[in-house]
Amino acid sequence: MVPEINYWAVLLATASSMIVGSIWYAPKVFGTRWSKLANVDMDRPGSSATVAIITTVLVSFVTAWVLAGAAAIAWHFYGGSFLWGTLVTSILLWAGFTAARFITHDAFEGRPTALTTMNIAHELVTLVIMALIIGVWPPALG
Repeated sequence: MVPEINYWAVLLATASSMIVGSIWYAPKVFGTRWSKLANVDMDRPGSSATVAIITTVLVSFVTAWVLAGAAAIAWHFYGGSFLWGTLVTSILLWAGFTAARFITHDAFEGRPTALTTMNIAHELVTLVIMALIIGVWPPALG
């Protein structure tokens, strides 16, 4: 069975990822601290970020699509509110995959704990906002 996915919700969730990232990593929010911890030059030309931005859009689409599919499967299995199920699914996927993998890789790479915490918190906020968008716009059952 292929889960029903509302692709409009997935596209909006993809866009939300870009908005969250733009706010989160703005210099007046966490950008200045993040750039110091990650050793990233914030003064480099904007054109050097083009590949990273395109990659982020594609990866964000995949993330939103997988979240929508996993949420639909969970909803069919457990029943109840699609919104609540999508939120729970996003947090479980974040904890089990995103946060766990960041922590593991950052520990081996010797990255500062503050950087790891900032990055996994960003991912949590991104996934929860994606879940809210996907969750309020359930798939049409055919």
